[in-house]
Amino acid sequence: GAVIVALFFLYVFVRFLLNPLHIIANSVLGIVLFFLMNMIFGAGIPITFLSVGVVAIGGVLGVVLVFLLHVTGLGF
Repeated sequence: GAVIVALFFLYVFVRFLLNPLHIIANSVLGIVLFFLMNMIFGAGIPITFLSVGVVAIGGVLGVVLVFLLHVTGLGF
């Protein structure tokens, strides 16, 4: 498990070094989707520093992660 997480962070770090605009655009898109999902669809996910941080770091995948954790009751 820890090896997979380490490889994921290594992959993200290398992607950021190769194309930082891609990561920035993904983060901004993720934050916009997160707020729209809460406002328009009424997802009811609390907007906290932790949830916004996960979305900012993960981008669109961060939105999916926060949503799944909220729906399953495991977090947020």
